[in-house]
Amino acid sequence: MRDTWALMRTDDDDRRLAWSLATIAGAVNAAGFYVAGHYTSHMTGTMSLLADALALGEVGEAAIALSVIVTFIAGATVSTLLINQAQRRRPNGAYAFSLLAEAVLLFLGGLVEQIVPEAMRASLLILGLSFTMGLQNAIITRVSNARIRTTHVTGMVTDIGIELGQLLDRRLSPRDDGVAEVDRRKLALHIPTVGGFLLGGVIGVIGYRLIGTLLLPVAGCLLIAIAVPAIARRTTRARVEPAMTEP
Repeated sequence: MRDTWALMRTDDDDRRLAWSLATIAGAVNAAGFYVAGHYTSHMTGTMSLLADALALGEVGEAAIALSVIVTFIAGATVSTLLINQAQRRRPNGAYAFSLLAEAVLLFLGGLVEQIVPEAMRASLLILGLSFTMGLQNAIITRVSNARIRTTHVTGMVTDIGIELGQLLDRRLSPRDDGVAEVDRRKLALHIPTVGGFLLGGVIGVIGYRLIGTLLLPVAGCLLIAIAVPAIARRTTRARVEPAMTEP
């Protein structure tokens, strides 16, 4: 069953949120790899890295990969708890509080170079960003009823390929037998989302080279810009609805 607050959202709402978060995720993911050589949202690759390290007896590398996976899961867990608590109070805009939590984490990430010893910076940054990406992916998964995952590019690219195959089959088939059903909404959703992730990655590397970890607070400000209007609408709705039900 879909979450009641997910039902309140339109496809346009989901698309705008997906594109925005995918761009931010792409920037954070690429910056993390540029800094420390690890992707913070690519759990398939990280799991493969863990398997390779275990097979080769590379304990240190295995510990890093496992830590990235665990912190990603922890981020998704915390995001779910935040959303559930907000949803119990009022369904509309419940995801916005997780966005604010992500923004806070990115601001803290921007302080890594200033307050963390150099030997610990890369590891702490990777784990922090992995937690943040898990938190973000859980947000969009919940808000879209699992139709969108901003960091799961493999799934989105697969869906694009399926829909293009269906579209090509419709063009080549001599008659419409109902087999090749094309969902153009998926193409309209996933193509810009993948493009946003790619664009964010380019911006992330260039931005990090220019301003270092200050890139993370900048991304945090963008998240705040997304979250605050949603919280404002939520607050307004909370004030208006009781007034409308008064005798």
